[in-house]
Amino acid sequence: MTPSFRPTTPLALAVAIALAGCAVGPRYQAPPTVETPAAFKEGAGEWVRAAPADALERGPWWRLFQDSRLDELAAQVEVSNQNVAAAVAGYRQARALVAQQRASLFPAVSLDAGASRSGSEGTGVTTATTTGGTTRVGSGDRTSYQFGIGASWEPDVWGRLARTVDGAEAGAQASLADLAAATLAAQGELAANYFNLRELDAQRELLARTIAGYERVLQITRNRYEAGIAARTDVLQAQTQLANARAELLGLERQRAQSEHAIAVLVGRAPAHFSLPAEPDRPFAVPDIPPAVPSTLLQRRPDIAAAERRVAQANEQIGIAQAAYYPSLRLTGSVGAGAASIGDLFSASSLVWALGASLAQTIFDAGATAARVEGARAGLDAAAARYRQTVLSAFQDVEDQLAGVRVLARQVDLREEAARAAELVEQQVLNRYQAGQVSFTEVVNAQATAQGARRALVQLQADRQAAAVALVQALGGGWSGL
Repeated sequence: MTPSFRPTTPLALAVAIALAGCAVGPRYQAPPTVETPAAFKEGAGEWVRAAPADALERGPWWRLFQDSRLDELAAQVEVSNQNVAAAVAGYRQARALVAQQRASLFPAVSLDAGASRSGSEGTGVTTATTTGGTTRVGSGDRTSYQFGIGASWEPDVWGRLARTVDGAEAGAQASLADLAAATLAAQGELAANYFNLRELDAQRELLARTIAGYERVLQITRNRYEAGIAARTDVLQAQTQLANARAELLGLERQRAQSEHAIAVLVGRAPAHFSLPAEPDRPFAVPDIPPAVPSTLLQRRPDIAAAERRVAQANEQIGIAQAAYYPSLRLTGSVGAGAASIGDLFSASSLVWALGASLAQTIFDAGATAARVEGARAGLDAAAARYRQTVLSAFQDVEDQLAGVRVLARQVDLREEAARAAELVEQQVLNRYQAGQVSFTEVVNAQATAQGARRALVQLQADRQAAAVALVQALGGGWSGL
């Protein structure tokens, strides 16, 4: 038979149809609409429509606090934190899934080869005479060799496979955003625990000085009691005040140990092998926050980016479900050969080939396909709702932190004034007590007020640092311009 191209005509036609196929399902164009204010209520920055920019470099935002020890610890988070490591592995899994889905767009090729020998005994026996005697040879012994190459391909006529790949790609991008969110959360948690530890260092130093003052007051009270000037109740009050302060100091030590253990875990260390020396005199540096924080920085929030990409992923599921309404096309082809000897295996007369095409269409499924499409649409609505909620929560986070930063900054001068006044009152009341002009109860009250004012000032300074860290996280990693 003279070879011709007629057998390949259906294959060529099917390929042409596949290449010109029409993808079904809605096309994803933009994130869902969200009510957005013209400007932050607590700031002067203006909001613009979201265009995810979470892949932009955020930089080492923790350097804004000018703390070399914090710089060292924060650099270890990306390397040693196990939550970040788990997020990295999750992103690698997502990328592997993309590669797996993309492979379905291409033909699958297989190769097989084999050899066999068969025969029979007792029938068709011939004899051959040789010098040494007669040999029995079974005429049924046969040896055969064969090989074959096969290929199969499912053309993406209705765009199902392409949408599967796009959905996996959106999922991988969401996983990358989750990685950025995990890293930012771990860094923020580290900074918060570190500043809490430094606040406890300052509180312990302040309370230690207070205890030293209480010890001096107790000695003064004892001297006055032994001299018959003061009542024994004054001594008992001084002892009670001193014992309470010492117990409170032990409580601060417990809290500091817990903060130190939390920092160790965040940097991937066992608490038993990690320690931070006390630095009570380290200043509470608070970065200068610009009065006009551009709301475009919210575009860097990885949780917003992840939510938006999961909307895109849910959109692709609709097209995948709708593709089940249409027939699927499958093309197959193979070429092979079989011969009694390896030499004859590659001769033209031994070659055989086959080409084929098949269509499959579901005729009746009792509405299962329609239910899957409706489920996919509901999934898109749910993803869109989660995206809107994420954006609204992001607005709330920024407004809360901007308000906190603004109010805390105004409180500093008032707290400093209160601490100075309380210290003067404490000293004056103690002098009047030594002169016999007031009771010891007034001394106790004045000392408690002074101690509370001093500790409130330290707490406020630490709160300002914590609010700055929270604002950094709310803005997706600082306030440097995009």
